[in-house]
Amino acid sequence: MAKINPHINFNGNAEEAFTFYKSVFGGEFAMVMRFSALASPDFPVAEHEANKIMHIALPIGTSVLMGNDVPEILGKTNENENRSKIAISAISKEEADHIFNGLSVGGSVEMPIGDSPWGSYFGMFRDKYGIEWMVDYDPKYN
Repeated sequence: MAKINPHINFNGNAEEAFTFYKSVFGGEFAMVMRFSALASPDFPVAEHEANKIMHIALPIGTSVLMGNDVPEILGKTNENENRSKIAISAISKEEADHIFNGLSVGGSVEMPIGDSPWGSYFGMFRDKYGIEWMVDYDPKYN
């Protein structure tokens, strides 16, 4: 079966954001590659972008959260994108609370975590980096 792994674009603060995500989810980065690693005569990298993140990966459960910094030549990424959310399925209410309370620090809560009308334990927020998250615990799926 195919697996979906979310990928997030950043405007130069991917490393900061992923360090924050790692502080909540734990674990270790599976990969951190900087643009400097790709620099060549065929792929010149501006000095001010050499240390930015070309690819970063943080395993979370059986999924991997991935991201990168968008090179300035490609323009800025929309930091208030609202067409998608990253959905996290927790294995307990305690884990849901830990993830929700950790990731929402400095962000804006759209729906506080709690018992939902559809029977799960659910909450939504935009984190301090502009990324939208949904955290859910549903004992029917665990």
